[in-house]
Amino acid sequence: MKKKKNKFKHTAYLLVALGMLIYALPSISFTGGFSWVSLFGAVWAGFALLVIGSHLYYLIGVDDAKQKALDEIRKEKMHQWELKWPEEQKSQEAN
Repeated sequence: MKKKKNKFKHTAYLLVALGMLIYALPSISFTGGFSWVSLFGAVWAGFALLVIGSHLYYLIGVDDAKQKALDEIRKEKMHQWELKWPEEQKSQEAN
């Protein structure tokens, strides 16, 4: 249930960011050459694209796949460490 609510939240934020970007892009003018206003508009649009990208990254589920892979690696390392543990205890007892 929490995952579904989280996805709804990210979808809503994604739509808000897209709406803001679509609303703002026509008013950003680059025809007059370099100015502080056009630089601000470009930086603002870049940040909006970063926000949109981060929400898409979450919604597509790249984190889930990456987390599963990391969990498998962690589990395998733990298994190797458990196999190594009795050998280390024997070497410490011998000393």
